[in-house]
Amino acid sequence: MPTGAVAALQAALAAEHAAVYGYGVVGARSAPGPQRDDARAAYAAHQAGRDALQRELDEAGATPTAAAAGYRLPFAVTDAAAAGRLAAHIETQLTAVWADAVAATGGAQRQTAATALRETALRAAHWGADLSALPGLPGSAGQDAADGASAAPGASASPSA
Repeated sequence: MPTGAVAALQAALAAEHAAVYGYGVVGARSAPGPQRDDARAAYAAHQAGRDALQRELDEAGATPTAAAAGYRLPFAVTDAAAAGRLAAHIETQLTAVWADAVAATGGAQRQTAATALRETALRAAHWGADLSALPGLPGSAGQDAADGASAAPGASASPSA
Protein backbone atom coordinates (compact mmCIF):
# COMPACT_ATOMS: atom_id res chain seq x y z
CA MET A 1 0.00 0.00 0.00
CA PRO A 2 1.49 3.40 -0.95
CA THR A 3 2.66 5.63 1.91
CA GLY A 4 0.12 8.34 1.06
CA ALA A 5 -2.72 5.84 1.20
CA VAL A 6 -1.53 4.51 4.55
CA ALA A 7 -1.33 8.05 5.97
CA ALA A 8 -4.83 8.90 4.71
CA LEU A 9 -6.29 5.69 6.13
CA GLN A 10 -4.51 6.27 9.46
CA ALA A 11 -6.07 9.77 9.57
CA ALA A 12 -9.47 8.24 8.80
CA LEU A 13 -8.96 5.68 11.56
CA ALA A 14 -8.05 8.40 14.07
CA ALA A 15 -11.18 10.32 13.04
CA GLU A 16 -13.34 7.20 13.37
CA HIS A 17 -11.96 6.61 16.88
CA ALA A 18 -12.97 10.18 17.76
CA ALA A 19 -16.39 9.73 16.14
CA VAL A 20 -17.07 6.62 18.21
CA TYR A 21 -16.27 8.61 21.34
CA GLY A 22 -18.34 11.57 20.17
CA TYR A 23 -21.37 9.46 19.39
CA GLY A 24 -21.21 8.05 22.91
CA VAL A 25 -21.80 11.61 24.10
CA VAL A 26 -24.45 12.23 21.44
CA GLY A 27 -26.35 9.11 22.50
CA ALA A 28 -26.12 9.98 26.18
CA ARG A 29 -27.54 13.46 25.61
CA SER A 30 -30.12 12.59 22.94
CA ALA A 31 -33.80 12.46 23.67
CA PRO A 32 -35.28 8.96 23.80
CA GLY A 33 -36.86 8.01 20.51
CA PRO A 34 -35.77 8.76 16.94
CA GLN A 35 -32.83 11.01 17.85
CA ARG A 36 -31.31 8.42 20.16
CA ASP A 37 -32.01 5.66 17.62
CA ASP A 38 -30.18 7.68 14.94
CA ALA A 39 -27.27 8.25 17.33
CA ARG A 40 -27.07 4.51 18.04
CA ALA A 41 -27.09 3.70 14.32
CA ALA A 42 -24.32 6.22 13.63
CA TYR A 43 -22.33 4.91 16.60
CA ALA A 44 -22.55 1.37 15.20
CA ALA A 45 -21.62 2.57 11.70
CA HIS A 46 -18.52 4.33 13.01
CA GLN A 47 -17.54 1.30 15.11
CA ALA A 48 -17.80 -0.87 11.99
CA GLY A 49 -15.80 1.64 9.95
CA ARG A 50 -13.14 1.83 12.63
CA ASP A 51 -12.87 -1.94 12.86
CA ALA A 52 -12.64 -2.33 9.06
CA LEU A 53 -9.88 0.29 8.87
CA GLN A 54 -7.94 -1.43 11.65
CA ARG A 55 -8.14 -4.75 9.79
CA GLU A 56 -7.15 -3.19 6.47
CA LEU A 57 -4.14 -1.39 7.92
CA ASP A 58 -3.08 -4.46 9.86
CA GLU A 59 -3.31 -6.63 6.73
CA ALA A 60 -1.20 -4.06 4.86
CA GLY A 61 1.52 -4.38 7.51
CA ALA A 62 0.88 -0.99 9.13
CA THR A 63 0.27 -0.56 12.84
CA PRO A 64 -3.24 0.90 13.15
CA THR A 65 -3.51 4.22 14.97
CA ALA A 66 -4.74 3.66 18.52
CA ALA A 67 -7.58 5.60 20.06
CA ALA A 68 -6.52 8.57 22.15
CA ALA A 69 -6.69 8.40 25.92
CA GLY A 70 -9.25 11.21 25.85
CA TYR A 71 -11.02 13.63 23.56
CA ARG A 72 -12.07 17.26 23.93
CA LEU A 73 -15.51 18.23 22.68
CA PRO A 74 -15.75 21.40 20.57
CA PHE A 75 -18.52 22.78 22.81
CA ALA A 76 -20.55 21.78 25.85
CA VAL A 77 -23.14 19.10 25.14
CA THR A 78 -25.78 19.46 27.83
CA ASP A 79 -29.01 18.67 26.00
CA ALA A 80 -30.53 17.02 22.94
CA ALA A 81 -30.12 20.09 20.74
CA ALA A 82 -26.40 20.30 21.48
CA ALA A 83 -26.12 16.54 20.90
CA GLY A 84 -27.56 17.02 17.42
CA ARG A 85 -25.10 19.86 16.73
CA LEU A 86 -22.23 17.63 17.88
CA ALA A 87 -23.37 14.84 15.56
CA ALA A 88 -23.48 17.31 12.64
CA HIS A 89 -20.01 18.57 13.57
CA ILE A 90 -18.56 15.06 13.79
CA GLU A 91 -19.94 14.09 10.38
CA THR A 92 -18.84 17.37 8.77
CA GLN A 93 -15.31 16.85 10.06
CA LEU A 94 -15.35 13.30 8.73
CA THR A 95 -16.29 14.46 5.23
CA ALA A 96 -12.94 16.25 4.98
CA VAL A 97 -11.00 13.23 6.24
CA TRP A 98 -12.73 10.88 3.83
CA ALA A 99 -12.32 13.31 0.91
CA ASP A 100 -8.57 13.25 1.61
CA ALA A 101 -8.68 9.43 1.65
CA VAL A 102 -10.46 9.38 -1.72
CA ALA A 103 -7.70 11.56 -3.16
CA ALA A 104 -4.88 9.46 -1.66
CA THR A 105 -6.10 5.97 -2.49
CA GLY A 106 -6.94 3.95 -5.58
CA GLY A 107 -8.91 0.90 -6.61
CA ALA A 108 -11.00 -0.81 -3.95
CA GLN A 109 -9.64 1.49 -1.23
CA ARG A 110 -10.83 4.55 -3.17
CA GLN A 111 -14.27 2.99 -3.57
CA THR A 112 -14.43 2.31 0.17
CA ALA A 113 -13.32 5.87 0.94
CA ALA A 114 -15.85 7.33 -1.53
CA THR A 115 -18.62 5.29 0.07
CA ALA A 116 -17.57 6.49 3.53
CA LEU A 117 -17.50 10.10 2.25
CA ARG A 118 -21.03 9.72 0.88
CA GLU A 119 -22.29 8.16 4.12
CA THR A 120 -20.74 10.85 6.32
CA ALA A 121 -22.15 13.59 4.08
CA LEU A 122 -25.62 12.04 4.27
CA ARG A 123 -25.39 11.73 8.06
CA ALA A 124 -24.13 15.33 8.31
CA ALA A 125 -27.11 16.55 6.30
CA HIS A 126 -29.45 14.39 8.41
CA TRP A 127 -28.13 16.07 11.56
CA GLY A 128 -28.60 19.53 10.03
CA ALA A 129 -25.10 20.41 8.83
CA ASP A 130 -24.80 23.02 6.08
CA LEU A 131 -22.84 21.15 3.40
CA SER A 132 -21.80 22.32 -0.04
CA ALA A 133 -22.37 20.38 -3.23
CA LEU A 134 -18.86 18.92 -2.74
CA PRO A 135 -18.65 18.02 0.97
CA GLY A 136 -15.20 17.64 2.43
CA LEU A 137 -13.43 19.92 -0.02
CA PRO A 138 -11.67 23.03 1.33
CA GLY A 139 -13.74 26.17 1.05
CA SER A 140 -17.08 24.36 1.20
CA ALA A 141 -19.75 25.92 3.37
CA GLY A 142 -19.83 23.04 5.84
CA GLN A 143 -16.04 22.82 6.13
CA ASP A 144 -15.70 26.57 6.71
CA ALA A 145 -18.20 26.31 9.56
CA ALA A 146 -16.40 23.31 11.01
CA ASP A 147 -13.05 25.11 10.87
CA GLY A 148 -14.48 27.91 12.99
CA ALA A 149 -15.00 25.62 15.97
CA SER A 150 -12.34 23.70 17.76
CA ALA A 151 -11.89 20.24 16.35
CA ALA A 152 -14.52 17.65 17.10
CA PRO A 153 -14.03 15.02 19.72
CA GLY A 154 -10.37 14.40 19.38
CA ALA A 155 -9.14 17.97 19.15
CA SER A 156 -5.94 17.10 20.90
CA ALA A 157 -5.65 13.60 19.45
CA SER A 158 -6.52 13.97 15.77
CA PRO A 159 -7.01 16.78 13.31
CA SER A 160 -10.64 15.91 12.83
CA ALA A 161 -13.29 13.84 14.22
